[in-house]
Amino acid sequence: LPQTAQAKDNNAIFRDRCCFHRSNTREIMAWSESVDTLLANKDGLAAFRTFLKSEFSEENVEFWLACEDFKKTKSTTKIASKAQKIYSDFIQDDAPKEINIDFHTKTHISQNISEPTLSCFDDAQKLIYSLMAKDSFPRFLRSEAYKELVKKQQNRHQKRWLPFL
Repeated sequence: LPQTAQAKDNNAIFRDRCCFHRSNTREIMAWSESVDTLLANKDGLAAFRTFLKSEFSEENVEFWLACEDFKKTKSTTKIASKAQKIYSDFIQDDAPKEINIDFHTKTHISQNISEPTLSCFDDAQKLIYSLMAKDSFPRFLRSEAYKELVKKQQNRHQKRWLPFL
């Protein structure tokens, strides 16, 4: 089946921005086990981010990463400033990287942002994680870009062990 122009463009963007020579075939195949495995691997995360960029939805993984970083914050003054940054970047109306969350969750965060806690974004982060796990992650695994990455690594591995090919 011929690829659509959009799919070709997405694959070209992915290829141009991805260089995962450090990951081996086993690691790349392991990314398919779960979204957690993918997000925990530096190259997997980079590949997923590039894929999300090609679909114009990278704000989801960026928000998830910002929340992970936020939860590690120790200083109470940094908690307030980081919370405000996350809120202005991802939550407030017309935020530059506004994520798609329900009205109730958004309202709850808006009401509590003046006195943020380390768990103030947990509900929104769970929603975005779920969206990535159920929607973006399966599309990533079905993408030509991911399949190409696996195929390239398998070919590299095969050539290393079978030099006569």
